[in-house]
Amino acid sequence: MEENHPAKEIDTATLASLIDNDNVSIIDARSPEAYNGWRLKKEKRGGHIKNARSLPAKWIRYIDWIEIVRHKKIFPEQEIIIYGYDKQETESVARRFRKAGYDKIMVYHGFVDEWSAKEDLPVKRLERYRHLVSVHWVNELISGRRPEHYENDSYVIVHAHYRNRDAYLSGHIPGAIDMDTLALESPETWNRRSSSELKEQLEKHGITADTTVVLYGKFMFPDNKDEFPGSAAGDIGAIRLAFIMMYAGVKDVRVINGGFRSWSDAGYEISYRDEPKKPVKDFGVKIPAEPGLAVDTPGAKEMINSDDAELVCVRSRPEFLGEVSGYNYIEAKGRIPGAVFADCGSDAYHMENYRNVDHTTLEYHEIEAKWKASGLSGNKHLAFYCGTGWRGSEAWFNAWLMGWPYVSVYDGGWFEWSNDPANPYETGEPSGKNGSN
Repeated sequence: MEENHPAKEIDTATLASLIDNDNVSIIDARSPEAYNGWRLKKEKRGGHIKNARSLPAKWIRYIDWIEIVRHKKIFPEQEIIIYGYDKQETESVARRFRKAGYDKIMVYHGFVDEWSAKEDLPVKRLERYRHLVSVHWVNELISGRRPEHYENDSYVIVHAHYRNRDAYLSGHIPGAIDMDTLALESPETWNRRSSSELKEQLEKHGITADTTVVLYGKFMFPDNKDEFPGSAAGDIGAIRLAFIMMYAGVKDVRVINGGFRSWSDAGYEISYRDEPKKPVKDFGVKIPAEPGLAVDTPGAKEMINSDDAELVCVRSRPEFLGEVSGYNYIEAKGRIPGAVFADCGSDAYHMENYRNVDHTTLEYHEIEAKWKASGLSGNKHLAFYCGTGWRGSEAWFNAWLMGWPYVSVYDGGWFEWSNDPANPYETGEPSGKNGSN
């Protein structure tokens, strides 16, 4: 087949007959936000076609595109059906597949006008997709318009960082203020601060329980040799702040999918102005308004011994096995006995197993499949933990977005657990489900 030859077009009825065929891979070439549920073209129903995989057209420019495709278990022997918003973009993805040796390619151009408009055709979406926003949504917000699912009259955009105002001053979203993660978590314990401290800091940053808070960070290639490696992982720090704000009682917390990189990739204006914070007099509710989102060590011990709960370790495999502590300020190596392993990626400052190559959140079906392979489900109370709370907060946020009803963060994590010599620990390869990936 010639590379520039148009792919075969199929109609709605044909696609509907193939969605449950195991030999067919349906590819959604739109943005992750559209896949998750945002109606970016004002379609009647947001979300994606049942069983479709997220593979945005933007990614065909990446040198490791074919590795992404193989990782998603999309192989040449399968029939490939590609759909999107834009015919030209959909065809460009089809050409990229053909160039990679895939020759069973079809395209579907009826998602907006037909598939989303017919209630009997299955559409899936991320349960709480509204809290994972696109940079387009944010640009509409700061431009004075009212983007979809924004019903407020007060918002604050927060550029998160850890000991690194240069990450903010070197370029940020216009109007965003900066917030050091130290404002909401204590360097003595790396746990969330006291209720009175949280109240003071949130008010100082102009945030009440009724403020819509939009959070993002900037990924800057963390180096474990640095004194503070986390200062380059503001993208994870943003979700850590989201967790603590929700625990405190902020009712409408949003996270920008892909953080500052998504803003930069979209070509939107970048500001270098040091925006002043506008303090408010009262947070508005008693903190914590959502105490169940956090679990401390006594609660973690109860969960380990409960048939209705799981403690979930979101660390790297070397940390889980006790080969490294993961941090330059933690000496103890090992894991909490009984914890289920939910591999974060390479080290304490990366979340590759929960992120796409452009730092957007991994397709939620893939995260769910990994967790279920480890024996996790939304029917139990899950408390996610890592070394000090950042990675655990990101995994928790993914579960919360999926609508899993009983999810928390074990705030103390390995740092607090290992500081008490009375607490048991393990090293080496575990037996049973807790050693699965």
